[in-house]
Amino acid sequence: MASPNAPYTVKSNNMNWIKSGVIALVVLSITGCGFYSLKGISIPPEIETVSVAFVENNAPVVAPTLSPTLTDKLRNLFISQTKLNLLEEGGDFDITGQVINYSVAPVGASDNSTASKNRLTITVRMKMVSEKAPNLEFDQRFTQFEDFDANTSLADVEASLIESITDNLAQEVFNKAALNW
Repeated sequence: MASPNAPYTVKSNNMNWIKSGVIALVVLSITGCGFYSLKGISIPPEIETVSVAFVENNAPVVAPTLSPTLTDKLRNLFISQTKLNLLEEGGDFDITGQVINYSVAPVGASDNSTASKNRLTITVRMKMVSEKAPNLEFDQRFTQFEDFDANTSLADVEASLIESITDNLAQEVFNKAALNW
């Protein structure tokens, strides 16, 4: 019998509860309809391939690295995040697109009414067609931007801004295709 002065302790089964929850999630994801993973990707099982065409740059202002950077990031997301095989063209998910806007505009005024920040905005129009899953098709615009100090030249920060913006654009397009967002 424990002493009345002994601290009261309760043995917790939190670890067992957590293990049970994880096991339940794994079982549900394996037995569910379609191809599901813990990453949230929901691609129908009949979709086995993806093609991502070179994203053409049709914006009035053309940054030479933008199209190849975005194209490569999209392709890499599908290769690394799904089990789909990448084809040059004609994939079960066939993705095409174009850059339609690349612009810099002032945002945020400082005390003397001059812009304290500039914003680089990139908009792409992406289209996905799928004969095997026509309900997942889309034709949509995606826009991302990054702000930078107005005292900094675009040429000085353009490469890093394009890297960041294309990361976000590629992820947004991937989410639309693979997560149905």
